[in-house]
Amino acid sequence: MEETEACANHSPLVLLKQGAEARVFESNFVGRRSVIKERFSKKYRHPTLDIKLTLRRLNAEARCMTKARKLGVCTPALYAVDTVLNTLTFEYVEGPSLKEVLLEFGLKGVVEERLDDIASQVGDAIGKLHDGGLIHGDLTTSNMLLKSGTNQLVLIDFGLSFTSTLPEDKAVDLYVLERALLSMHSSCGNVMDRILAAYRKSSKQWSSTLNKLAQVRQRGRKRTMVG
Repeated sequence: MEETEACANHSPLVLLKQGAEARVFESNFVGRRSVIKERFSKKYRHPTLDIKLTLRRLNAEARCMTKARKLGVCTPALYAVDTVLNTLTFEYVEGPSLKEVLLEFGLKGVVEERLDDIASQVGDAIGKLHDGGLIHGDLTTSNMLLKSGTNQLVLIDFGLSFTSTLPEDKAVDLYVLERALLSMHSSCGNVMDRILAAYRKSSKQWSSTLNKLAQVRQRGRKRTMVG
């Protein structure tokens, strides 16, 4: 992993991953192990527009993450927002991603009791988000962590999150997760059915969302057939 120069209040940064929109580092923030997400500028955009868009997305992610916690969904604690360096500093969560856990199940066999617990937590968390008018926008198994010791689900990466009460937006949120599970974790069985069972218990608005999900699935199948 690559080390980079430290920012104020941080120890040297260790690059964990880089995506199309941001770099993610491990660091130490005032004595606490932390994660720093840096949104970088896009050279193809006009500089003034780039600054405005980057700042807007930075603040939107911080707001959505804070709102999720208020809705009762476990997320990393937000330590700091730096609008000059375009960074968010979060609590470091110790534990594997759901992707890693499900891949291990695929190799070694499913632990049914643990999978039921995980699916229940996922469905409950998404139901709370949706009833609170919050769409995660990138519900993949890489963006769900399981805390070491407690197995508590932690949702991360709210970079594509937005507020909406539309059943269509909620359904697409669920469909993204369903496609991720089918493409990466089909050997674990139909995990989505277990998640949706928990979602029905958690969400008071589940009926309109799941009706819309059926339509979204149908559109997805048509695109697959045409493609």
